[in-house]
Amino acid sequence: MSWAIIGGTGLHQLPGLEVVEERHPETPWGRASRPLQRGRLNGETVWFLQRHGSPAAVPPHRINYRANIAALQAVGATHIVGVNAVGGLHIDLLPGTLVVPDQLVDYTWGREHTFDEGADGHLLHIDFTEPYDAGLREALLAAARRAELDCRAAGVHAIPQGPRLETAAEVRRLRRDGGDVVGMTGMPEAALAREAGLAYASLCMVVNAAAGLGDAPLTLAAMRETLEANAGRVRVLLANLLAAAAPG
Repeated sequence: MSWAIIGGTGLHQLPGLEVVEERHPETPWGRASRPLQRGRLNGETVWFLQRHGSPAAVPPHRINYRANIAALQAVGATHIVGVNAVGGLHIDLLPGTLVVPDQLVDYTWGREHTFDEGADGHLLHIDFTEPYDAGLREALLAAARRAELDCRAAGVHAIPQGPRLETAAEVRRLRRDGGDVVGMTGMPEAALAREAGLAYASLCMVVNAAAGLGDAPLTLAAMRETLEANAGRVRVLLANLLAAAAPG
């Protein structure tokens, strides 16, 4: 078992990670958003990748998701937690709330969403009924319980194209479709991990009320403030996750 964390907006470094090496492997789809960092978090080894890159900021629709997943697979990662900054689609999903979604609805378009280009003569039809790995989801929730962190045990992750935020009418549509949180980077990351045979789950942090559901204006500064204020909780949860999976 080899762990990887993919960070999103506001999580440019994994708090507490002691980096011991960096790798930037070539893949058939190019290079990942930035070099992969291998380090130790509370004594446990983990790979970290910032999906938006750094210092550059690759927007959600331009991320090379195929290269990111292929690079993590190339260094031996078997279990991936994607950390996503999201908007809350219900008034009880306040900024700072952690959610481990169990379903998603993909509204993206135009992204390179599969490794299957038909070159080998075989069609790749993955079973995506349950888009997140059940065992990894439960491990995240168990880690939250051990750390005494409030974490929603299920939810539907609605994934629009971006990079703009949604209109109030679009938010009403996402809610009618059953969405609970909305964020732009969950797909095709989850599907590519499934194609690659990697266990994948999402850890979402609500950073704002979605359009039309709150009184405060939607600003990136406010979202980053929420992320920075709650980064320690994400670190504690992930440290508990890794510690529980350590041998012995």
